[in-house]
Amino acid sequence: MVGMHIATIPNRSSRPCVLVRESFREGRKVRKRTLANVTNLPPEAIEALRIVFKGGTAIDSLEGAFEKVGTHPHGHVAAVLGTLSQLGLDRILSAETCPERELVVAMIVARILKPDSKLATARGLGQDSFLAGLTGARGLENVNEEKLYRAMDWLYPRQAAIENELARRHLEDGSLVLYDLTSTYFEGHTCPLAHLGYSRDGKKGKLQIVFGLLCNREGCPVAVEVFEGNTADPKTFKPQLDKVRDRFGLQRVVFVGDRGMLTSATIDEHLRGQDGIDWISALRSTEIRTLLAQSGLQYSLFDQRGFVEIEHPDFPQERLIVCLNPLQAQRRKRKREALLQATEEKLKAVAKATQRPKRPLRGKENIALRVGRILDRFNVAKHFILKIGDDHLSYSRNQELIAKEAGLDGFYVIRTSVPEKQLSAEETVRAYKGLSVVERAFRSFKTVDLHVRPIGHTLPERVRTHVFICMLAYYVEWHMRQKLAPLLFDDEDPEAGEALRKSVVAPAQRSPSTIEKARTKRTADGFPVHSFQTLLEELANVTRDLIQPKIPGVEPFYKLTSPNRLQQNAFDLLGVTL
Repeated sequence: MVGMHIATIPNRSSRPCVLVRESFREGRKVRKRTLANVTNLPPEAIEALRIVFKGGTAIDSLEGAFEKVGTHPHGHVAAVLGTLSQLGLDRILSAETCPERELVVAMIVARILKPDSKLATARGLGQDSFLAGLTGARGLENVNEEKLYRAMDWLYPRQAAIENELARRHLEDGSLVLYDLTSTYFEGHTCPLAHLGYSRDGKKGKLQIVFGLLCNREGCPVAVEVFEGNTADPKTFKPQLDKVRDRFGLQRVVFVGDRGMLTSATIDEHLRGQDGIDWISALRSTEIRTLLAQSGLQYSLFDQRGFVEIEHPDFPQERLIVCLNPLQAQRRKRKREALLQATEEKLKAVAKATQRPKRPLRGKENIALRVGRILDRFNVAKHFILKIGDDHLSYSRNQELIAKEAGLDGFYVIRTSVPEKQLSAEETVRAYKGLSVVERAFRSFKTVDLHVRPIGHTLPERVRTHVFICMLAYYVEWHMRQKLAPLLFDDEDPEAGEALRKSVVAPAQRSPSTIEKARTKRTADGFPVHSFQTLLEELANVTRDLIQPKIPGVEPFYKLTSPNRLQQNAFDLLGVTL
């Protein structure tokens, strides 16, 4: 047996001697024989010989020795998928690895990175796409939309168990539970869930669905439920109460909902007298008008704190906190006057049309139709007194009604059954204002990030699963935003901003560090400040390149580009390694 190799022999004070040697066996002994002295060869030639003797292939130059045959954005995939894995969300979906679980994970990641239809998502999971890194990491092959639909069908019966685990993580006895509702429009006419109803998207004539979101006090989503598009807000509350008590097993909880959700009728029917169940809500404008007229509250009472706590016989065993926000009062006054003026301009044009000499507008029905369109547009019909005839239109402001409404400007009244020893008046106001985090979630759901709409599924189960996947995507995004706040325009120190507020009723204040970020567009470390989406785009610049060596018989391999300082900082904040 003979083996050739390069041997380097020390030579006292001179440079080492480089020899080509071979080794061979004589009986039980291994012997060596020098074949050549290559000391005077260039170092690169010696290294080439070393490679050849080890079974490799020597090349003339590294230049052109490798070819990049493919490249895919990867850093954003690694960031989202890494966060999802840290949260253990894949294990919550299913303890065992299966193709359906991996496809659901892929749909969650894709909803954050590039929300699109299931067909477009399936194409995005191809080997030559922006999600190729995810495809390789999750072992996905030959993905098509039918496989995604089957994965959705697999997820649907697991929703309750997944929500139970999220509730176990983020809720406990005595927790505040924020609940709010929104709607989104529908494409198609065959889904039983889709109905005409009050459109929060302003899509008149479009079928829609309604869905409610349960969050903890910080705004972390816990559960979501889809209802038919014509379901009234109060009708959605009872299922949430049953879910929290029966499924989540919480015996003491404080529900926080807006006045359209937790109405007096809903409270009397479902909450009053329930042991361990309290609520925080607000009064409707008609109730506020009656309350203020009877209580005779003076503006001077609100000079110091902006709120006054009172009791009223119409609301037994409840605390009422009357709040006055002067800035909100000014905004409402300006907005009302602008709407009134805009309406008058349009009505003036209709009145002129009835008196023009050529082709005047005639007919009471025709005039009323035009007037109705104007009033629907500006929504101030109650503030005008109209007289419509076959050949004329006259109008005037209802000053008495306008004055009554103006008297409520800036006032709102929070109602709660929580005792003061458990939650002070200031903490109660702050808890009610916490519903803004649910509104923020809805903005992310519908417009900014996840794009839940428009919905084109026809089966109710898939509509519900689609919304649930969007909730799980927001769950991941919510945690990412908490960690990435130093790099985002998001407030990284909300408590510092809260300390600057003169009153809990006053508008929320951003922390000094966040104000400085917004002013300079730079973080404290000198990085450019990003939105969540632009930061993901920046991370996508960390690519996963497929390299083919120009050496016969050598397989291609993947190589990640090195992240820059900003990208590395983002990965460090997320605790994700490439």
